[in-house]
Amino acid sequence: MSYKELKREVFEANMELQRRNLVIYTFGNVSQIDRDKGVVAIKPSGVAYEDMKPEDIVIVDLENTVVEGKMRPSSDTKTHTHLYRAFDSIGGVTHTHSTYATAWAQARQSIPCLGTTHADYVHGEITCTRDLTDEQVNGDYEEETGVQITDAYAERDPKAAPMVIVAGHAPFTWGNDAAQSVYHAALLEEIARMAYLTRTLDPHAAVLKQAVMDKHYLRKHGKDAYYGQS
Repeated sequence: MSYKELKREVFEANMELQRRNLVIYTFGNVSQIDRDKGVVAIKPSGVAYEDMKPEDIVIVDLENTVVEGKMRPSSDTKTHTHLYRAFDSIGGVTHTHSTYATAWAQARQSIPCLGTTHADYVHGEITCTRDLTDEQVNGDYEEETGVQITDAYAERDPKAAPMVIVAGHAPFTWGNDAAQSVYHAALLEEIARMAYLTRTLDPHAAVLKQAVMDKHYLRKHGKDAYYGQS
């Protein structure tokens, strides 16, 4: 893929965040990696969506050096590149401060699997990370945010749970490419809203039965999946 094509895909994915009401002002960012070239295209820092053009997308290498672009890349770039280095199965990353997912992050609570909507896309809870230490905050903060996420996945498959909420911060999602990572960001926000409403109606609402959870996840994602068209 050419840099021009990569920038166009990342631009469109970033604009989808605004269309889905997942961001306001300059919040949020989306990236996509070209693993053959070893580069990542990402939103420029602090640029409003309505002012952004495809050529404004910045290309960096996996060590965060700008390869192409006149603007500074997103301040969250080091978190994105950390995830690409750690999770070799992913191709796109999205970060938002969408309302309900961020509320769970601020409450420092993982989102329990309360129903089949959640189970269709994530096998198990949506994890809330631990808090960063003061040393991490005062060190390489954005890199350490990536560490914060990957620590939470030490024993978990990132493909089976392509979304996480960072304690006190906000959500990150990923997918095969930038577009799918945005799709997962939209799903996360809806799942977070449903879970909030469920626990508001019944603070003791039980998690979904494991058998039902497994059934709904595996019929879409397992080796014997049968949902949709082949």
